[in-house]
Amino acid sequence: MRALVLLVCLSVGCLAQRPQPCSSPPLMSGGLSVSTQSENLVAFAKYTYDGLGRRIRLSDFGSYDNKTFHLDVLLLYNQGVMYKINNRDQTCLKRRLNTDFIPLAIPKDASLVGQVVLGSSSVPGDGILVNTWTGALQAKKGIAKYVSTVTEFGCIPVSTLFSTDRKGWVVVSFFNNIIGLADPQDLTPPPFCSTAHLEEEDQEIINSFQKGTATCL
Repeated sequence: MRALVLLVCLSVGCLAQRPQPCSSPPLMSGGLSVSTQSENLVAFAKYTYDGLGRRIRLSDFGSYDNKTFHLDVLLLYNQGVMYKINNRDQTCLKRRLNTDFIPLAIPKDASLVGQVVLGSSSVPGDGILVNTWTGALQAKKGIAKYVSTVTEFGCIPVSTLFSTDRKGWVVVSFFNNIIGLADPQDLTPPPFCSTAHLEEEDQEIINSFQKGTATCL
């Protein structure tokens, strides 16, 4: 009888330890890199993320179709607008935001690929326990498949590979993450943006970048 009780307890303990889909902290800051297959985009960015207010600030540099670019954008999904900000010239362009906000989270219907240690498990502090998930999302223009890795503790994003038949894959890697906002003002349009008028624009670069920075989860 004691053996049966012990077996049941061990089974419950194992089930309790199985990784579960999770949501990342609602306020985060840090750095990320983005690269794509079909659009020849490689970029590095500082990001500020507000999942509660559905706001993202991206300040980055990179290469698109073998041409370098610098981009500073504030994405206000709650208002359906984005600002392209030029602090040096004190200018601001206001554009319509045509993409959906995707929170930093592992969807509840995601499938667990596995749990591994990044680094080394030989010495405490030399590695970090992460979970990798896979699944598919219904996007506006078809099904989007993803493979996402987050930390076991805290659900901090590590990397995401996002793929569609039309656009190929996008890979995003996160680094230097902190919980909270390094500078809350990053999520507020600068004063010189107050006179910007809403304009239409080809958002090819923005859309490519957003696929990853909106986490592709």
